[in-house]
Amino acid sequence: MRLEWIGWVATAAFASSYFFKQPAALRKVQAGAALLWVVYGLLIHAFPVVVANVVVATVAVYSSVQRAE
Repeated sequence: MRLEWIGWVATAAFASSYFFKQPAALRKVQAGAALLWVVYGLLIHAFPVVVANVVVATVAVYSSVQRAE
């Protein structure tokens, strides 16, 4: 099974986030893309990819929640 498609979808999602006008939407799309990268990293056993994107997803979600309050 080819797993590269997950990485390509994550890349497309992350890149597309910059087209969103609303900062909250940008952060949500970035968090989703980072979670796709986490899945991809787990499947290919790339621990640095997993850790980096857990951090990105956490910061994106946290900043979204902080701004919503």
